[in-house]
Amino acid sequence: MKLPVADGPTLRRHTGRLLGQHRRALLWVVLLNALAASAGLAGPWLLGRLVDAVSEGADGAYVNRTVAVLAIAVLAQTGLVRYAQRSAMVLGETVFAELREEFLTTVTRLPLSTVERAGTGDLVSRTTTDIDRVQHTVRFGVPRVLVTVVTIVLTVVAALATNLLVAVALFAGAPVLLAVCRWYLRRATPAYLAEGASYATISGSITESVEGARTIDALGLGARRRARLNRDIGTAFEAEKRTLWLRTILFPGIDLAFLLPVVGVLAWGAHLISTGQATVGAVTTIALYAVQVIRPIGELIFWLDEIQVGATSLARIVGVADVPPDRQRGEDQPVDEHLVGRGVRYAYREGHDVLHGVDLDLRVGERLAVVGPSGAGKSTLGRMLAGVHPPTGGSVSVGGVPLVELPLDALRGHVALVTQEHHVFVGTIAENLRLAADDADDDALERALRAVDAWDWVEALPDGLGTVVGSGGTSLTPAQAQQMALARLVLLDPHTLVLDEATSLLDPRAARHLERSLSAVLEGRTVVAIAHRLHTAHDADRVAVVDSGRITEIGSHDELVAAGGEYAALWRSWQSD
Repeated sequence: MKLPVADGPTLRRHTGRLLGQHRRALLWVVLLNALAASAGLAGPWLLGRLVDAVSEGADGAYVNRTVAVLAIAVLAQTGLVRYAQRSAMVLGETVFAELREEFLTTVTRLPLSTVERAGTGDLVSRTTTDIDRVQHTVRFGVPRVLVTVVTIVLTVVAALATNLLVAVALFAGAPVLLAVCRWYLRRATPAYLAEGASYATISGSITESVEGARTIDALGLGARRRARLNRDIGTAFEAEKRTLWLRTILFPGIDLAFLLPVVGVLAWGAHLISTGQATVGAVTTIALYAVQVIRPIGELIFWLDEIQVGATSLARIVGVADVPPDRQRGEDQPVDEHLVGRGVRYAYREGHDVLHGVDLDLRVGERLAVVGPSGAGKSTLGRMLAGVHPPTGGSVSVGGVPLVELPLDALRGHVALVTQEHHVFVGTIAENLRLAADDADDDALERALRAVDAWDWVEALPDGLGTVVGSGGTSLTPAQAQQMALARLVLLDPHTLVLDEATSLLDPRAARHLERSLSAVLEGRTVVAIAHRLHTAHDADRVAVVDSGRITEIGSHDELVAAGGEYAALWRSWQSD
């Protein structure tokens, strides 16, 4: 599954809305650039008049005055260009900042089921490569396009005003330019989309290989992974060749289109001078305009090429917002914290259920241990009970309200999931913890850390709660990072907790001590503990044995041992170890 890409109309609406929010700043940038371009047009106009004046016998005073006016025009243009560029850059930075914030807001609200099915490569590519491309386009491309368009329009207007007949030759290269650009633009968008998709595939292959390096090494899969990466690189290389080939047609065609107006103005102008329909000064002015307009047209086409790349990346970024929600908010509110699953089914692939009609009624405040062999569906059941994924059949409700009808903020106040996976964000210990409760003071943070047996090592850090951790900061061990995740859970303070082997990274003795410490904190709360260490099951109020996506046994530890079933066999095996 790939994340969606915005189509043309959607992309244009989004871009129009984004620029429309900054209409005043945009008009100011256009005005400044128009004034700067107008000052730049003074040079050819003054030189043309000077040529005619000298041919008619103008004195040195006239030449001096012309040079003085030309110097003033150059200084005025310099100042106007400086402020125009500054205003354009500020506008670009502002627009990009809003776009980035909007994208990150969208990404953090994506359904986890969609992100997991799409894989990490596509999303990582959009949040890195595509964001960088759009950043370059917005910061530099949009301002320069505004500058070049205004300059080109004013130059053409000035040429037409100087001598209409001579200025007609300025358009000699237009047919070639339009034909080449039209040919290019029709082919550029799909080519750059394919290029962007190939980068996403490479990112996915590299990310998966790095994350699974130990597994690859253990199973001897290095050669296969390298072969796959080589195939992905080959696909990207072919996509790059396609876009490069397009540019090898575009740029020579543009060079030809630039040459024709200059040659046309000189040849056509010479004819008009010979017939008395134009002056040497007028032809000189328009010829200089023809040369002067080459740079902005070339820059405009360059940025049109870059904007194709940026627009493709923007379509991938905007397309993320088209991911449909996996839940629909309802109006009902839970009347209590009674969590119930009825006929729960779930399939990662359609038609291949991993849970088969599971029924589970959790008593408020009880502790349920879920055990079973690997691949039995324990973690999937935990995700259903925590409302992370909507079930593909049946329902899970709290207080009579299906979890999928609760807003995420409200849902996490009722049920929260902590897995053996964890993440340490760049920032201080305190900032990491306050992700769960942004108004928590230092005393609350200390209590949460003490509850998970983490206060001693946090207090021993150079700056305590103010110690910077994460990339570039103090490194935490996997066990310490997991304790941080559990401390966030304590601060979040939900009524029902689903712990999916949440202490698996700790050694058995430390895990046992931590679970006993957590017991006091979790008193009165409903706890579902998915565990492979059976001492957790021994301490629970009830134990559910999951096998092949079904609950095969459920009851207290003593009841299940006495029944002599699957759990009893697991317990005897555990005891013998």
